[in-house]
Amino acid sequence: MPLSSAGANGLGPVAPPLRRCRPCGDNGARFDPEPRLNPVPSATLPTAAALRLGHAGLLPFVLGAALVWLVRPDAHPYVTAALSAYAAVIVSFLGGIHWGFAMRQADAPGSLAGWGVVPSLVAWVAVVMPPYAGLIVLGAMLVACYLVDRRVYPAQGAAAWLTLRFRLTAVASLSCFIGAAGS
Repeated sequence: MPLSSAGANGLGPVAPPLRRCRPCGDNGARFDPEPRLNPVPSATLPTAAALRLGHAGLLPFVLGAALVWLVRPDAHPYVTAALSAYAAVIVSFLGGIHWGFAMRQADAPGSLAGWGVVPSLVAWVAVVMPPYAGLIVLGAMLVACYLVDRRVYPAQGAAAWLTLRFRLTAVASLSCFIGAAGS
């Protein structure tokens, strides 16, 4: 909540009054309307929307891997570039999740943000490689991200997401390997 521009006497800014804590009942407790960093809450199971979006995100992987084998030779470079670019974006996204974990905590270990950068850098290198090699690197990086996440997610209250992550990783990495084999 912003500070008011002038106090009751018109001399300067005044902080808003603290409000009663509704979730705790009217027991006299008060809370700051501008929350501080909170401890990591426990995550719930992925929502139906998250499941649908996660599975929809596999379409470019599966379609790209299939098209590598089906398109005319003159279209082949475009398909492999598209599959590589999409895989690189997803690998970068997986690293970004660790930045999100780190940002939620005042005392987050540096390894969270540090690992968060690694997938993006590896994906960037993989995109400029020839597709037969770059797609292997991206598929391996998807697996590496999952293996790291198996260790990190439980400590961050996100263990319930690992089943979905496993399924998505299996299809996405396999698609990269199939695409690499066809390039």
